[in-house]
Amino acid sequence: MGAKKENNDDEMDEKVKKYLRGEAANLEGLKDKKLKGQLAVREDLYGKSAKTAAKIEKWLLPSEGGYLEAEGIEKTWRIKQESIAREIDISSSKNQYDIVLPELGPYTLDFTSNGRYMAAAGRKGHLAIVDMKTLNLIKEIQVKETVRDVVYLHNELFFAVAQKKYPYIYNRDGTELHCLKEHGAVLRLQFLKNHFLLASINKFGQLHYQDVTMGEMVGNFRTGLGRTDVMQVNPFNGVVALGHSSGTVTMWKPTSSVPLVKMLCHPGPVSSLAFHPNGHLMATSGKENKIKIWDLRKFEVIQTMPGHAKTLNFSQKGLLAAGTGSFIKVLADFSGSQNYNSYMTHSMAKGYQVGKVLFRPYEDVLGIGHSMGWSSILIPGSGEPNFDSWVANPFETSKQRREKEVHSLLDKLPPETIMLDPTKVGTVRAPQKKEKPTKKEIEAEMEAAIETAKNTDFKKKTKGRNKPSKRAKKRQEMIERAKKPLLEQQIQEHETSRKKQKTNPEIEMPKSLQRFVRQKAP
Repeated sequence: MGAKKENNDDEMDEKVKKYLRGEAANLEGLKDKKLKGQLAVREDLYGKSAKTAAKIEKWLLPSEGGYLEAEGIEKTWRIKQESIAREIDISSSKNQYDIVLPELGPYTLDFTSNGRYMAAAGRKGHLAIVDMKTLNLIKEIQVKETVRDVVYLHNELFFAVAQKKYPYIYNRDGTELHCLKEHGAVLRLQFLKNHFLLASINKFGQLHYQDVTMGEMVGNFRTGLGRTDVMQVNPFNGVVALGHSSGTVTMWKPTSSVPLVKMLCHPGPVSSLAFHPNGHLMATSGKENKIKIWDLRKFEVIQTMPGHAKTLNFSQKGLLAAGTGSFIKVLADFSGSQNYNSYMTHSMAKGYQVGKVLFRPYEDVLGIGHSMGWSSILIPGSGEPNFDSWVANPFETSKQRREKEVHSLLDKLPPETIMLDPTKVGTVRAPQKKEKPTKKEIEAEMEAAIETAKNTDFKKKTKGRNKPSKRAKKRQEMIERAKKPLLEQQIQEHETSRKKQKTNPEIEMPKSLQRFVRQKAP
């Protein structure tokens, strides 16, 4: 019993050290008693706050995330799913399975934000809703036409499906609720949960934003860069990124008809892209067999890796899954230096073509949609071990779900809040530079000043000081005084324009001789 208590004390001390603000200040050398007392009180307060934070972590964050650890010369990427299955409990082993439906594939997947439910959509029109905790099939429907993509809306009750001609919205019972004809033949769908916006890109390269609460079409833009099926939402700021065949990635918001950012990421077509949960990293893959990690704060490449990826996805803890052909590779950055290395690999059965990889929230599970059905494998350390029931609760009841739906609708953000840097919302706008007045405005200001000078009334003064000549002279002085600042401004502008002309000798010379002008050394 005593040994157990000592272990608990050691664990608590380690957690307290994590929350302490460095080492305590040395107060023995201080001569000022008042300052010494104040600093001692503050140090005591820091210690108490660290202990409180450690206790809260113990109770509110009971689970700890773990990763595969190799011993000696062993490599984690050599560990197979079969060897993991032998070491885990029965409930975790249920997350390893293969659903084979070759006649209805290839399949694409989507999970709800709490990871409880999964929607699977086959290209041949098969739709299935699965409860991932019990692995029970909730609903299965056949729409009898091509299905290109599926995405959940704000909760598990509604999901949108990109079908042959138009996207449709269904409820959990498989009942068709809406047909969104304005979107056209959609290739990819994304849902912005904080803004309740359904974003789609169709085969003509048109980007649509529709508010699912009111049914209003918020934005409809032509990208002007051709057909694309590479689309992803940045979870940090709600900006939609599109990858194009020219190698560029464009970023859009619903209130702008031109892209916020247009960056050349690859020399060839972009095959897939994904965003890190913190929103500061973006992974892209191109047809030239390169995977790049980008820092979106500086729009710079921080890592380039060899390899092709048809689909990319980041987990909640920052692991990156890349799938191509029948091979899946998971990359990890354990050092925190944004340097990704191989963590795990998985080979599907020969002939399976991976179409989509997607990490399941709050679980160490990777969902794989492929040409023969869908599969699930274990990736230790990929999911967030502790969930916040106010954000996403995998065990929520119907009453909690209704409450959450009402609160999320009340907290719904307007489309204008979508921007590259959302931290600017609520800050004071910087003062703008004053624009230079035009020539007409200067002339109008001068005329107004002259008019006011002419119409001024003079006081009646003593004899000899009230002569008409003196009054006229004084009025003329007032007019000149009113003109003076405006004339000075005009002279200054004229001088600056003359200086600019002198610095550029090409302007003074005829066009035929301009190429012979000696260029100044930089």
